[in-house]
Amino acid sequence: MSDYDPDAFDAFEAAGWAGKDVAAYDALAGSVTARVADPLLDAVDAGPGTRLLDVATGPGYVAARAAERGTEPVGLDLSEAMLAHARARLPDVELLHGDATALPFPAESFDAVVGAFVLLHLGRPQLAVDEAARVLVPGGRAAFSVWDDPSRSRWIGVLLEAVHKAGATPPVEVPPGLPIFHFADEGAFADLLRRAGLADVAVETVDFGLQVQSGDELWNGLVEGSVRLRPLVLSQTAEMQQAIRAHFDEALDVYRSSSGFDVPVSVKLGSGSKLP
Repeated sequence: MSDYDPDAFDAFEAAGWAGKDVAAYDALAGSVTARVADPLLDAVDAGPGTRLLDVATGPGYVAARAAERGTEPVGLDLSEAMLAHARARLPDVELLHGDATALPFPAESFDAVVGAFVLLHLGRPQLAVDEAARVLVPGGRAAFSVWDDPSRSRWIGVLLEAVHKAGATPPVEVPPGLPIFHFADEGAFADLLRRAGLADVAVETVDFGLQVQSGDELWNGLVEGSVRLRPLVLSQTAEMQQAIRAHFDEALDVYRSSSGFDVPVSVKLGSGSKLP
């Protein structure tokens, strides 16, 4: 992207997460991301005694699950709002303010590093993977999760398709960044990990269903739980927002169930090891 300014994109993301309503994030988006905690931890062989870094810990979902498995987790996040929420939930877990692309730890500090859905919130995702590799001990493992293509990860796909069908224009206040689904391409994801020097790289798919009781629950959860999707919808005119919502409801109706809607979620999980 010729007009891609990673510093501008990082500033936009940092401001968005600093002002995020964590309760609104928890209501839906958090419940989805938390479902990937165990697959991430399994990918790095996290168990009793494992010193583990949870990059972009957010409200601490992965760190909490890691602690339950007997690891020694450290959570790191750039958002003080998220960290405050995590600290209230996890008083016995070390939670630090810090940047995923410049980790405040010496080399070979951790047995494992995980990052849940952090890469596409960064202007320079390669730096985050490079840093994860740097702080791993030889033989240690790293794992990251990203959203799969919207044709498969329908909980996001129904909204993005609705925006497209309505003919909405992307908001000028959102700096260009990598496409949200850039690393849904398994080759691109694997290359990212290999460029950091990781070996035994694997990319797998994690699928599950998201149950919501109403269209409003999914709509509000997506709009309020994301930094990029919120302005994509709320910067539009009232008429355009209504058009987006109409297309959204039409696409969502395919997933209607006896208790509301059962919407497919698909995630790509990439992992690798630091050479001894």
